[in-house]
Parts: sequence; C-alpha cells; structure tokens
Amino acid sequence: MATKKTTGAKIKLRRIGSPIRRENTQRATLLGLGLKRANQVVELEDTPSIQGMIRKVNHLIEVVK
Repeated sequence: MATKKTTGAKIKLRRIGSPIRRENTQRATLLGLGLKRANQVVELEDTPSIQGMIRKVNHLIEVVK
C-alpha cells in the first residue's frame, strides 16, 4: 500500500451559499467538507481529494486567507 506524504498545509473554507435547490451530491459535498451552517468556517488539510470537493462546490464556498 502506497503512503502519501502530507505537507501539513491547511486551507480555510467559508460557506457562503445555500444548498437549497442544488443537487444532492453538492449537499453531500458540503457536509463532507464539514460545512453545515451559513458563514461557517472550517480548516482542512490541503489534499487532492479536498481540492476536488472544493472544485465541485466552488460557487457555494470561498477560501478564507
């Protein structure tokens, strides 16, 4: 089994959009990112899987510096 090296980089995300009238996959992606409420900020490890989730719901979130 291959192990991936992590750089320890973190990324902060804020939910700015509502999942109302969105596909269920987008709702599930927001929950997978840990974003349950409006304007909620979470800090996650910057991995390729997280980047893919961000791309999927980029219209509902913003990256906080």
